[in-house]
Amino acid sequence: MDLNDSTSLAELMSRYVSTETGFGVPKDGWRICLAHEFKEKRKPFQARDVSLSNMIEHVSLGVRYLRWWYRKTQVEKKAPFIDMFRALPLRQIYGAPLGGIGGGSITRGWRGDFCRWQLNPGMYHYKTVIANQFTVCLRRGGQTVYQQVLSMDRPPTLQGWNWGYCGEYAFYHALYPRAWTVYHLPGQNVTLTCRQVSPVIPHDYKDSSLPVAVFVWDIENKNDYALDVSIMFTMVNGSGHKDDKSGGHWNEPFHLEKDGESVSGVLLHHQTPVNPYTLCIAAREKSGQEISHQMAFSPKGTCSALWSDLMTDGRLDSPKDSSPPTQKGEEVAAALAVSCSVPANNHNSVEFSLAWDMPKITFGSRERIYVRRYTRYYGTKGDAAPSLSHYALTHYSKWEESIDEWQRPILQDGSLPAWYKSALFNELYFVVDGGTVWVELPEDADISGGLRPEDGGLPAQPDVVKEYGRFAYLEGQEYRMYNTYDVHFYASFALIMLWPKLALSVQYDIAGSVVQHDPTERLNLMNGRYSPVKTRGVVPHDIGDPDDEPWVRANAYMIHDTADWKDLNLKFVLQVYRDYYLTQDEQYLKDMWPICQTVMEVELKFDKDGDGLIENSGYADQTYDGWKVTGPSAYCGGLWLASVCMMCKMARVLKCESVYQRYRDILERGRAAFDKLLWNGKYYNYDSSGQSLSNSVMSDQCAGQWFLRASGLGEDDYQAFPKEKICSALKSVFDLNVMSFAGGQMGAVNGMRPEGVPDHSSVQSDEVWVGVVYGLAATMIHEGMIEEGMHTAEGCYRAVWERMGMAFQTPEAYCEKGIYRSLAYMRPLSIWAIQLALNNRPNHNKTTDKDMGQG
Repeated sequence: MDLNDSTSLAELMSRYVSTETGFGVPKDGWRICLAHEFKEKRKPFQARDVSLSNMIEHVSLGVRYLRWWYRKTQVEKKAPFIDMFRALPLRQIYGAPLGGIGGGSITRGWRGDFCRWQLNPGMYHYKTVIANQFTVCLRRGGQTVYQQVLSMDRPPTLQGWNWGYCGEYAFYHALYPRAWTVYHLPGQNVTLTCRQVSPVIPHDYKDSSLPVAVFVWDIENKNDYALDVSIMFTMVNGSGHKDDKSGGHWNEPFHLEKDGESVSGVLLHHQTPVNPYTLCIAAREKSGQEISHQMAFSPKGTCSALWSDLMTDGRLDSPKDSSPPTQKGEEVAAALAVSCSVPANNHNSVEFSLAWDMPKITFGSRERIYVRRYTRYYGTKGDAAPSLSHYALTHYSKWEESIDEWQRPILQDGSLPAWYKSALFNELYFVVDGGTVWVELPEDADISGGLRPEDGGLPAQPDVVKEYGRFAYLEGQEYRMYNTYDVHFYASFALIMLWPKLALSVQYDIAGSVVQHDPTERLNLMNGRYSPVKTRGVVPHDIGDPDDEPWVRANAYMIHDTADWKDLNLKFVLQVYRDYYLTQDEQYLKDMWPICQTVMEVELKFDKDGDGLIENSGYADQTYDGWKVTGPSAYCGGLWLASVCMMCKMARVLKCESVYQRYRDILERGRAAFDKLLWNGKYYNYDSSGQSLSNSVMSDQCAGQWFLRASGLGEDDYQAFPKEKICSALKSVFDLNVMSFAGGQMGAVNGMRPEGVPDHSSVQSDEVWVGVVYGLAATMIHEGMIEEGMHTAEGCYRAVWERMGMAFQTPEAYCEKGIYRSLAYMRPLSIWAIQLALNNRPNHNKTTDKDMGQG
C-alpha cells in the first residue's frame, strides 16, 4: 500500500462526531480525536526479548550489570541512568510540552492531562495530576446552564465536579511549539478552542529560555443570544510527587501592573529542601472581563465548595490573604477563573499563563549550584513568577509572529507532504522535553580542561559559551546521560540550524573534555576489564548523569573503555567542520583546529597496516555497540574517510599546507583501501572480515557521505566516495532495508541480509532506529533520491505517530512487531537534516542565512 494513501491519519479522527473545526486551527500538524483509542499496543524491550544465542554471548555482561544495578539502587539509593529492569511502559497520552528551553518542562497530554514533569533537571516524574484542569461555565440570564470539567476522566476523587466530557466532540492538533484543543459543547452551540503557546523560537536566546506557556481560549457562541462564559484553571501546588505532601507549601494571590498592562493570579510556593520552586497561574486583565480566584483548596475529597462557588455566579470568592503552610501529609491547590460576555453569534477570548520559577538548581550529588539561563533577565531570588507571567501574557502574540515567520515557508511549500510538515516541527519537542538544562557559565568556570590556546587547547571561557551559556540534553528520558555524543551527532542538526550558538557551546564543552585525563580505574560492564575513566585525546561518550554531577564527573557511560570509541572522535571532526560551514564562525574553527588534530592523531593509531583506513576491533563503534565487527567497516571506515576529507578542507581554510598534504595522502590511500576491502559491486559490506554476516546491508553505511554533503563537500578535491557507488549503495538500502522490510511502511531496518531477511545477529541489527532513518533519508535526498528519501522517512512517522501512539515520545528503536526501546529519545531530531538536504536541492529557492543557522 502506498504510504501516501495511508488511512492511519484518518483513523486518528474517525471518532470525531462534530463538524466544528475550531478557531484558527492550522491545516498542517498532528490531529487526533480525544476519544481515539490506539489499536496497536507495544511493550518495552526486556531481557526475554533477547535471542538465546545473544543471551548466552552476553551472560557475563548481564551478571556485571545486575551487580552494578543492585549497588546503584539498593546501596546508593539512586536511579540508574539506564534501568533495564524498569523500562517505561507505553502510555499513549502525551502532547506538546510546555515551556521554553532549559528551564524545566511540563507536558500536557493530548486529552488535556498534565501528565509528565521535568522540573528537577533531567529527572522525570510520570504522574497525571487529576486536579489540574480547565473547567467551563456557561450562564444565561443570570443562571448557570452548563458547567463541565473539560476532561474525559471520571476519577475517584473530586466527586463534586462534573466529569466525563464526551471526547467524541473534541480533537487535539499539534504543530510544535503550539497546540490547539477544540471542544464542541454538546447541546450548547458553543465551541472552545484552547491554543497552547510556548516560547520556542529559532535564533532567539532570550525568550526561548523562559519557563512559561500561555493558554488562549477562543470562545465561539453560535446561539442567537448572548452568554456569559467563565473558564476556570485549577492547579495543585506540586507535580503529583510524594514531596507534594512534605508540608510547608503555601499559596498567595498577586496582581502586577506594568507598562499599562495588568495580570492577576495565584503563586503556588513549593518549598522543598532541594530545588524549591514557585508555580504561577495567571490571567491577563482585559476590558469587560473579570478575574477571580480561590487561593487554596484541597484536591482531595469531593471539593464541592469550589464547584458551587463557580456555579453560583461564574466567579470565585477571591480571598486576599495567603494560605497557611501545609501540614505534612496535606496537599493544597489553587483556582483562577476569567469571566467574559460573548455576544450572540460572536466570539471572545481569555488568556491564561502557567509559569514556574526554579532559578537555582542542583543535580543529584548536590555538589554545585547552577543558575538557569532565564535568570540573566529575571534574577535568581525565586520571585520572578509574576514578572514571567506578565511578560508571557503581553508578548505571546510577538512569539506567534516569529513562529509564523519561521514555519510559513515550509508550511506553504506545496512540494512537501503534510506528514513531513507535522514531523519536522513536532519532533522538536525534545529540545525542550529532553531533560534539557541551559545554565549560565559561572564567573570562575574553566571549560578548557586545563590546556590553554598557546599549548593547543581552548580559552578558559570561550566567548560563545560566556555569552550563551552551557547547554545539555539527555540521550533519552530513559537513557539519562547528558549530551551523549554519538547520538548528538544525529540530533545536532536541529540545534545547528535553529539555535547555532547552543550547538557551538556544546562543541566547546566537548572539546575541553578531550584533553582531560582521569586515570581512575573503573570496571567496564561490556568487557569486564578495568580501564581509566577518561583517556586523554578521546571524546567522551557523554558529560554525565543528572542524578550525579554532569560537567564535573563526565562520562557516565560504563559499557566500553573510552579508547574503543573510535567513532566519537570522528564525529567530533565532522561536526566541527559542518558547524563552521553553516555558521562561518572563523574563531570557532580556529579554536577547534588543534583539538581536531589531537583526536585524529589518536585515530591514526588504528591504521595498523598503513593503508589509510582505520580498523575496528571487537565492536563496530559506540553507536552500534551491540553489533560485532572485525577489521575496517562501512560505518566507521566511512566516517573516517569523511573526517580525513574535512581535515583537508579545514587545513586549506586555515592555510596549513603541510597538514593538508599529510591528510591528502591518507585520503588517497584510504579511498583505495575502502573500495578494495568493502565494495561488493552493489553496496559496502558491513565489515571486511569475510565472515558469514560480513556482507549484511547496513542502513547507515553512507553516514560519512551524509556529513560531507551537509557540509558542502563530497565532490572534486573533497570527495571520499564515488558518487555512482554511493547511489548504488543507497538503492540497495532502499530496496532491501526499506521496501523488503514490513512492506516498506516502517522505515529502514538497521541490518538486512542480501537475500531480503533482517539480520538477527544482534539485538540492534533487526531494529529500526528512527533518528538513523531520518539521517538516511537526508542522505538519499542529497544524492537526488528525493522520492525514496521521503518514503523512507514517512514510514517512521506513520508508524510512530499514527499507529503506535508514540506522539511526543518518539523512541530510539522499534522492531517490526511488538517491541520498542527507549521512549522519548534524542536522535530523531535528525529530521532537521532532511530539511537541510531539501534546502540544498538544485533550483530550490535558497533560504536565508538566518534560516540556515548563520545567525
